[in-house]
Amino acid sequence: MARKVMLVTGASAGIGAATARMAAARGFDIGVNYRSDAAGAEAVAADVRAAGGRACVLQADVADPGAVGAMFERLEADLGRLDVLVNNAGIVGPAARIDEMSANRLTEMFGVNVFGTIYCAQAAVRRMAQRNGGAGGAIVNLSSVAAQLGAPGQYADYAAAKGAVDVLTQSLALENADQGIRVNAVRPGIIDTAIHGKGGDPDRAARLGPQVVPMKRAGTAEEVAEAILWLASDAASYVTGEVIKVSGGR
Repeated sequence: MARKVMLVTGASAGIGAATARMAAARGFDIGVNYRSDAAGAEAVAADVRAAGGRACVLQADVADPGAVGAMFERLEADLGRLDVLVNNAGIVGPAARIDEMSANRLTEMFGVNVFGTIYCAQAAVRRMAQRNGGAGGAIVNLSSVAAQLGAPGQYADYAAAKGAVDVLTQSLALENADQGIRVNAVRPGIIDTAIHGKGGDPDRAARLGPQVVPMKRAGTAEEVAEAILWLASDAASYVTGEVIKVSGGR
């Protein structure tokens, strides 16, 4: 059988990279999207090929709708189809109170985390929906436990953006339930990835995991990827509109 094709946004590191590598080992060809970390994306692509899959490295800022359109066109040209979209690309800013957040920060935060998720979902649905001649497929969005817990004094803008992703997931799932498209989300908790360093607190996962997580540790990118891959698989064929927490009980 032909290998299915998965597009993973923000796949050069962290959860996206773990998802791409795990999916390749389980029979997917992978579109490896990145915004600025070309070396990371190429390393992930090399691992995909070593696992027997094809890889297409796709530079695009998901907050730019034109770049998103071009990315999907190149994915189709190189890999021929799209079966699964993993909307993983996301950013977080340094810890700040809401009244300290600049307009530029908010614009970028929602541009990547919300608008980027929407732009990619739009492009995927246009290709997957049965009303458009598509064969259906699956979309998995990345949310966060911050969408439920908030993030006062830290990154409330990120939490608000992920709350929007939760609502989008439900709406998109219901719109496309009769089009062969399943839409779900994963809500990670404190996961040991480099995103904490990008937010100015590289030791955050190691410090907070034992303090606030009932399981007394931070999670791994691979543990989140397992949930993503299940939602993307035929094993979840009757699951849509759901948000699965991968948070160690938090």
